[in-house]
Amino acid sequence: MPQQDYVGSELELFARARHWKAYWGRQIDPFLKGEVLEVGAGLGANTASLCRPGAHTRWVCLEPDLSMSDTIDTAIAAGSLPAGCVVARGTLQDLPAGSTFDTILYADVLEHIEDDRRELAMAASHLRTSGALVVLSPAHMSLYSPFDRAIGHFRRYDRRSLSALTPPGLRLVFLRYLDSIGMATSIANRLLLSQALPTARQLSFWDRFIVPASRVLDPLLGYRLGRSILAVWLRTG
Repeated sequence: MPQQDYVGSELELFARARHWKAYWGRQIDPFLKGEVLEVGAGLGANTASLCRPGAHTRWVCLEPDLSMSDTIDTAIAAGSLPAGCVVARGTLQDLPAGSTFDTILYADVLEHIEDDRRELAMAASHLRTSGALVVLSPAHMSLYSPFDRAIGHFRRYDRRSLSALTPPGLRLVFLRYLDSIGMATSIANRLLLSQALPTARQLSFWDRFIVPASRVLDPLLGYRLGRSILAVWLRTG
């Protein structure tokens, strides 16, 4: 298994976005069950936010970057991540053919994968009956910016492009945009600032003030606008 080095530099910055992680985490909580595979677990920040002791029998952090997987290993050994968390180094192709899971999660990962359709089809082959495939990704190609390019995004998604990736044997049951107010800040960055990365101060302001406001506004708008898009598929048989 060759090592794959992650080209982005935003993970440590976004690891501190606790309001955002709590917001989208609550959206998918009903689908996080049993044995969970988190594809592209990075530094383990989402694992720490989503994995609750006793709620999951096993949580596998799949990560191809050696230094990041070592960071997760260290956190597990130190007790910073719940018991039941384990590290698997590599990608889906490195998993044993017969390994299956109740939930497979891609949190801001699928947009980094060039052949996204093939990736989700492979994920579906590792999903148990009634299992859930969960994808969180940045929304709207019109918002594609130097930031996206700098961290290795091939694309951003909308409802049509993401639903078109539905793997055979799976049914799309949940599809919504999140962070409507954050979408306005993304438009401003795209048109005015064109920053490759937000500053720590900007990210803190977004997480502390904009995300809570979006939590109120998003349902009022019917989840029709947002900076991010969240989808869940279930295996039907």
